[in-house]
Amino acid sequence: MNTHITEFKARREQLLTSMGQGVAILFNAPEVIRNRDSHYAYRFDSYFYYLTGFKEPESVLVLIAGDTPKSILFCRDKDIEREIWDGFRYGAAAAREIFVFDEAYSINELDAVLVKLLANQPKLYFSLSESAVDDARVMTCLKSLRTQARHGLSAPHEIADVRDLLDEMRLYKSSYEINLMRRSANIAAGAHNRAMQYAKAGMMEYQVEAEFLHEFYRHGAQAPAYTSIVASGANACTLHYNANNAQLNNGDLLLIDAGCELDGYASDITRTFPINGKFTAAQKDLYELVLSAQLAAIAQVKIGNHWNAPHEAALDVLVQGFIDFKLCKGSKEAVLETGDYRQFYMHRTGHWLGLDVHDAGEYKQTKAQAKSQDKQANWRMLQANMTLTVEPGCYIRPADHVPQHFWNIGIRIEDDVLVTPHGAEVLTASAVKSVADIEALMRAAAE
Repeated sequence: MNTHITEFKARREQLLTSMGQGVAILFNAPEVIRNRDSHYAYRFDSYFYYLTGFKEPESVLVLIAGDTPKSILFCRDKDIEREIWDGFRYGAAAAREIFVFDEAYSINELDAVLVKLLANQPKLYFSLSESAVDDARVMTCLKSLRTQARHGLSAPHEIADVRDLLDEMRLYKSSYEINLMRRSANIAAGAHNRAMQYAKAGMMEYQVEAEFLHEFYRHGAQAPAYTSIVASGANACTLHYNANNAQLNNGDLLLIDAGCELDGYASDITRTFPINGKFTAAQKDLYELVLSAQLAAIAQVKIGNHWNAPHEAALDVLVQGFIDFKLCKGSKEAVLETGDYRQFYMHRTGHWLGLDVHDAGEYKQTKAQAKSQDKQANWRMLQANMTLTVEPGCYIRPADHVPQHFWNIGIRIEDDVLVTPHGAEVLTASAVKSVADIEALMRAAAE
């Protein structure tokens, strides 16, 4: 059995143990029409894939927990004629054997079999409100069971969100996942280095974006992990800018937030660099401030620190810098208290990373987990094998109270970080980010 198939099977077994008694139902993502009869590129549902490794649409996983636990897959039939048009299909028999399910059925049998599987079960684990179509299908099964009470059949009397259990599992990455994330990170880091060597004044943002797509696919990534942000000059002050259609101007900075997806796992990197290869004095001042904030935040990524510790460390450095550069007035304590810094830094310093760019998992402890009334103690504690981004920034729009040499400068520096028993491992460290290294890389490319 392949190592990765063993891993998916072990995850199902772990979830079944956590469930105790009951039935879990997880639908894979549907295909989505882009326009007329053309589809968007298919992307499986992350929760479904996490438990199955199965990528075909029109598939459903059912887990039966209890004395005799079972994992059951419903999938498309083997259909040679459809394969001529749309590509390979496993079919139920092959899928059961290859992906190691206890049972497998045609997706066309789902409604009839599901009623039987739900009968007399105490609890249903299902994510309501994710899909109206899936909700209706499950509710129809429950309604059918409720009409058969006189025959001794009953529907589950409790419904819980299966994601609550899965989110906790997904927070902790296995060695298999970490290796995939390292590879994804290295591909994306190489693309960022390539962009620094490629970008020149007069080019268009979309031309630089094309270099990322080239690097991603050339090294085996299946897709961008999200819509790339290639924001030059003032565009970098728009956090989710993605028009990517402006011309690069000499003297401006270029902020690129781009990552790839490899076998489902995302990388997420932001680098900011001067289009002409040389930071101005004002750009360098702000860049080194953001870099200092990021390094301070990364230093706080370690076992036993709470989730908010990196953000607090970054904010402490940024606020002092904003005061020193006369962007904010007053003491550090006053600026933090009033939130005046938010006009220049309005987002948090990171998020979980994994199968989703903004990955599954709570940032605060549940009431059962939290034992202290201390506000900071409510944040989840960092533990080994968690993965997160660290991404402080500053965004300076023109304003009367802002020194003019800082206008239209947007800077963000983002890395992917793994919590290890010995501190933080920066998975994206090969993407250059010091002023000296960026300028040296760009200077060498111009020679």
